[in-house]
Amino acid sequence: AAWLNPDTYTTIGTWQAALHAAGGAIKAVEMVASGQATNAFALVRPPGHHATPSHSMGFCMFNNIAVAAQYARTKFGVQRLAIVDYDVHHGNGTQDTFYADEHVLFCSTHGSPLYPGTGMMPEIGQDAGRGTTLNIPLPFNTGDHGFQQVYAEVLLPVVRRFQPDMILVSAGFDAHWADPIGPLALSVAGYAALTERLVALAKELCDGKIVLVLEGGYNLDALGACTVAALRALLGRAAEADPLGPAPMREPDITTLIRRLKTAWSLEHRV
Repeated sequence: AAWLNPDTYTTIGTWQAALHAAGGAIKAVEMVASGQATNAFALVRPPGHHATPSHSMGFCMFNNIAVAAQYARTKFGVQRLAIVDYDVHHGNGTQDTFYADEHVLFCSTHGSPLYPGTGMMPEIGQDAGRGTTLNIPLPFNTGDHGFQQVYAEVLLPVVRRFQPDMILVSAGFDAHWADPIGPLALSVAGYAALTERLVALAKELCDGKIVLVLEGGYNLDALGACTVAALRALLGRAAEADPLGPAPMREPDITTLIRRLKTAWSLEHRV
C-alpha cells in the first residue's frame, strides 16, 4: 500500500480497479450515446469526482464521470452535456475539469462547510465557461424537502435552460441521513424522487439519455437501498417502500438560500 496524499491511498489492486471504474463509466456512456440503451448506471468504485486533471484525492483515482463525458464528446460528438452531482461532497475535480468549458454545465448540491472546502455560490465558471457551473452549498441536515425545493426552483430550471444533449449524474449516496461521514439528511425515498426528476428531465430534453455513475456512500444498507431506488427510477418503475425510513433530524429553512440562487441565476419568474 502507498499513500498518494493524506486522504487517498493505494493497494495492490487499486490500479486495475481504477481502470475498470473509468472504463465502466465510458461503457455506460457509449451504450447510451450510441442508442444501444436509453439510460445506464455505472456501478463502479473507486469513485471519481474529487480527482482533478492533475492529481488523485478524496478516495478518487481517476475522475470517472469527467473521462466519460469527454469520451461522449470526442467519440460520439455530443455537443452539450449537463453533469449533476448529488453526492454530499462538492465534486471539485469535475468542476476543475470543465470550469472554462461552455459546453459542459456542472451542477452540484453538497453539504457546506465540508471537504474539500470548494463549491461556494460565487464559483460559476470562468472565461468561456462563465455561467456553466452551478454550486448549491447546503446547510447541515438539509433533507428531502430542501432538496425538492432546490431542484424544482433552481437546479432543474438551470439545466432546462442549458438544453443538454445528455445528462450525467455523479450518484453519491452519502447525503443519506444514516451515512457516517455525510451531514445531510436525504432518505432513500428522497434520493428516488431526485433521480426520478432527473430521468423525467432527460426524457423532456434529450430523448431520455441519462447516465448515472456511482460516487460516495458509506453506510452499506443506505448505499444498497439508494442504488436499487435509482435503478428502479431508470427502469421507470415505481419506488418501493423506504427500508430505512425518513430522517430523524429536523431540516433547516433554506428559503433565503434559494432566493439568493434564483436572483444570481435570473430565475425569479421561473418554476
